[in-house]
Amino acid sequence: MGKEAETGNKPRFLCLHGFRTSGEILKKQVHKWPESVLQRIDLVFPDGPFPANGKSDVEGIFDPPYYEWFQFNKEFTEYTNFDECLAYIEDFMIKHGPFDGLLGFSQGAILSAALPGLQEKGVALTKVPKIKFLIIVGGAMFRASSVADKAYSSPIQCPSLHFLGETDFLRPYGTELIKFCVDPVVIHHPKGHTIPRLDEKGVEATMSFIDKMENMLCADPVVIHHPKAHTMPKLGEMALEPTASLLDKMEDMLSEKENTNSV
Repeated sequence: MGKEAETGNKPRFLCLHGFRTSGEILKKQVHKWPESVLQRIDLVFPDGPFPANGKSDVEGIFDPPYYEWFQFNKEFTEYTNFDECLAYIEDFMIKHGPFDGLLGFSQGAILSAALPGLQEKGVALTKVPKIKFLIIVGGAMFRASSVADKAYSSPIQCPSLHFLGETDFLRPYGTELIKFCVDPVVIHHPKGHTIPRLDEKGVEATMSFIDKMENMLCADPVVIHHPKAHTMPKLGEMALEPTASLLDKMEDMLSEKENTNSV
């Protein structure tokens, strides 16, 4: 839990695992990607709020324990403990954030893709910074109008990176999700419902997406709200990390400038 690395200038992602797996399992799956990619993003892997309420598809492949974010019926039109799931994620983001984006696989991907719209509507994540980026692997959209009407009331505006498997049973639904995104980058792979290894083209596309995120974050001002009037406030716990991150960024920029001048 918590930080997986020093953030520095890296885009920071909260990573939501698949149904009846775990944060540790997702970490192992994502770490099939090249180190050249992983060293440029900061990834945090929490477990879902509920212990698995049934058999996991990864039993015999990955060790337990297994978790789920919420429960659903066979048609994926009714959801149980969904509000509790949203509250759990927001609480984790408050304690371990801030985060720039969400990375999700399977159930975690469906949830990740819905959260920007739910946040925009004031239904979820109202106490944390706006989600700026999405990385979606094996994703889809919610079916029930109780969630979909709020999550997809307008197209998903934040830049998104999607992994679409040729034999993934969710491929048609992942394609539907991509059409709903304003600024998607799509990486196709020959596998099924899994987190794929990155071939040369996949690495290139992912690196380009990371470049874009870094450029946006550099241009994005850091805003810290406080309850006082016209005064120099004390820094609370939530303010310390963005302030330290900004100072680190300034030091890096000065160091780069000095190195350039010395050449």
